Amino acid sequence: MKQSNVHIQSKTRTKDLYFTADHEWIDFQGSVAYTGFCSFKLKGIKTIEKIDYAEGETLFEANDVIGTIYCAEYKIDIHIPVAGRVLSFNDALTSSNQNLLLEQPENNGWFALIAPASPYDRKGLFMSEQYRMKTRSLW
Repeated sequence: MKQSNVHIQSKTRTKDLYFTADHEWIDFQGSVAYTGFCSFKLKGIKTIEKIDYAEGETLFEANDVIGTIYCAEYKIDIHIPVAGRVLSFNDALTSSNQNLLLEQPENNGWFALIAPASPYDRKGLFMSEQYRMKTRSLW
């Protein structure tokens, strides 16, 4: 998928932030949502070498891979948290500033802007406090 005409560089965090069991987040904002990696999933990574993005304008099912991040020793897939279409990828990550994902993963380092198939469906997602409890038990 190529960059779309939708050009949104920074996002404002809302109270409607949800998390997946695979340490990815989704921020619902009406009929669209931002998605990205949680800082927990990126722990220990020093630099990003390359990012691949999903091709085509298709309807993805929840948990489909929409991109892959390559680091020195790791290849990390990013999944779409809910069924929907990718509207755009974060322009800042496609330029020379890929490490923004490491510096601000849950804010300006968002990965994709999506249009959820069911924007009010939160099935299988954790609320912030639930996610904090889950990650606390992993330390």
